This record gives sequence, C-alpha cells and structure tokens, in this order.
Amino acid sequence: MIKYLGSKRTLVPRIVALAAAVREHAGARTVADLFTGTTRVAQALKREGFDVTANDLASYSEVLAACYIEADGGDATLRARVTEQLAVLNAVEGRDGYVTRMFCEEARYFQPFNGRRIDAIRDAIDTIGADRLERAVLLTALLLAADRVDSTTGLQMAYLKAWAPRSYRPLELRMPELIAGTGRSRREDANALAAAMEPVDLAYIDPPYNQHSYFSNYHVWETIVRHDAPPAYGVARKREDCRTTKSRFNVRAQAWEAFTGLMRTLPARHVIVSFNNEGYFAYDDITALLASTHGEVAVVPVAFRRYVGAKIGIHNPSGVKVGTVSHLTNREFLFVAGPGAAAIVEAAGPRGAASAAALAAPPGAR
Repeated sequence: MIKYLGSKRTLVPRIVALAAAVREHAGARTVADLFTGTTRVAQALKREGFDVTANDLASYSEVLAACYIEADGGDATLRARVTEQLAVLNAVEGRDGYVTRMFCEEARYFQPFNGRRIDAIRDAIDTIGADRLERAVLLTALLLAADRVDSTTGLQMAYLKAWAPRSYRPLELRMPELIAGTGRSRREDANALAAAMEPVDLAYIDPPYNQHSYFSNYHVWETIVRHDAPPAYGVARKREDCRTTKSRFNVRAQAWEAFTGLMRTLPARHVIVSFNNEGYFAYDDITALLASTHGEVAVVPVAFRRYVGAKIGIHNPSGVKVGTVSHLTNREFLFVAGPGAAAIVEAAGPRGAASAAALAAPPGAR
C-alpha cells in the first residue's frame, strides 16, 4: 500500500476483529467504508468475506477502490490482460511532461528519470486500458510504483531536502495484490451517499479529524490519476484547486454538524467510528451522539505513534530545524455502536476488545 497518514495500518486487525464479532453477534454481511482513503480497511474487510462498498471523494481513492474492492482478483482473464499490459508499460521509454516539470524540477518528489517514466506510462495507460477496471488496476500499479521511489516522509505537503535512497531506484510496475470477490467503489460526499444508499449491516466511519485535507496532503496522486496538468502553487506545487477543495469535516465550525447529519441519516444497524485525540470532536459528545442514533456504545482505546514527520521535526524551507514537536504518541478510539455493542467488543477477543476499565473514557480524552 502507498504511504498514507491515517491509513489505519495498525488498527486494521482490531477493526476486522470487531466487524467479525458484529457478524457473529448480528449476522452482518454488508459493510460500507464511507471515508476509505487508500482502502486499507475496506480491503481487509473484503478479505474477511464481507460485501464491501468503498467510498471517498478523491479520484485516487476511487481508483484504488475500483482495483481492490470492485475488481475480482479471482478473474483469470482480468489478471492475464493486466499482466500483458504491465509488460508493455514497463517497456515504455520516459519523456518530459507535467510530472517531470512540476514534481521533479520545480519540486523534488521524484528523481527526473523516474518522473519521465511516470509521464510516459500515464499517457500510455489511457491508450491501452480497455475498460474501467483494467484501467484502475494499471493506475494503481503506477501509484504503487511511484510511491516506492518517492522522496517524502509520506505526506505530499513537502519533500526531503536530500534525495531519499529509494528515489534512486528505477520505477517498476508490478501487479497489485488483487482480492478475490467483488464489491463497489463510489466517489461521493459521504453525507450525500448516506442519505441515498441502501441499508447496510455495518458502516465504518473514519472522517477527517481536523483542518488537514487529504486532498492537499496527497495532491500528487490526485494529479497523476486525473492526468489534468493543473496550475500549481507554493513550494509543494499543490494543485490550484487545493485552495478551494475542502471537506466540511476539515472546518471546525462545520465539522460537528456534518458528523451529526451523517450519523442521523446513515442506514446502518451497527457502526464502528474511528476518531483520535487530535480531532475536533470531544469524546463525550461522540459517545452521546452514537447513543442517540444507535443505542448501546462501547469504546476501544488504542495508543499509537504519530507519523514519521513528527520524529524528524519542524523545518523551514531552508532545511533549518525550527520549533519543537509537541508529542509523538496519539490516542485513537474505536467507537462501536448498535445492539449488543459491549458484547461485540468482548467477543472480538484480544485483538479487538478492551478491558472493562478501558471502556470508560480515559482522563483528559477528547
């Protein structure tokens, strides 16, 4: 998977264990992941046997969801065709284009020789991707290949002052790890989707926590997928539309109303909500809202380390370290809501359950 702040990599076993417990306790079969990001959680739920719908507003996320959730990894014809197409793309010669100019020369996300390959391969994908799912798998292969040779700490708000060792490797496309079975990929506002979607047994909710926009944080992936060569600004060479593309969940004055509206219209019998102590919402407010919309609530608290950029510290554009990082550890909370929530948490076992004492809000929790 591509490097991604908030990917829930360390939480996936707990989330899957909780979802499995909902299935055991209440017969859950269908799951909606409404803020799917890189689809890491959605992939794990699909592997667990759930019928998954993965949704997000980002174009790169829609491509990842089409590749990992909608496409059937057991389809031998799809695999054979993509294998042939990857061989053709790996033989494509590089050329100077938007990625080379914007992300290798004006910025330093990739070495120029890899930027030229990205430009050429991205052009070629539009000519050989026969259908939507094939194209999604090829684009995913390109994103994964680019991620393996980038020169960032995982966020595309900046790049490393000196080239990362991995950036010297030649870009190589590989077959993504497709998953047998099918699901659905959507690209809609989560609140609009919730108001119109068919009922599901379980929804996983992982909204943006604060002012940091994933659209801006991963603007390079958005541009590669869209292939639209937008005007850019700043040292990071962000897309111009990063200035205006904001989720209501990124705006403190709007976030709680958006979250409240989502939970009150979401047609899901059970929900698992992920939120952390750097977010806008207070722990008690989340618990009270979920109790009003879904009844019983139980909470699993998890401590985890912040992203690698926090360890590196804060630097000015000249590379001089300025200021100090306030903390290196966050608290994440998995709120389980719906009939029998406490029993579900207990049934999830060591990976998903918390002790009885941990089910209460820890001191100072937000």
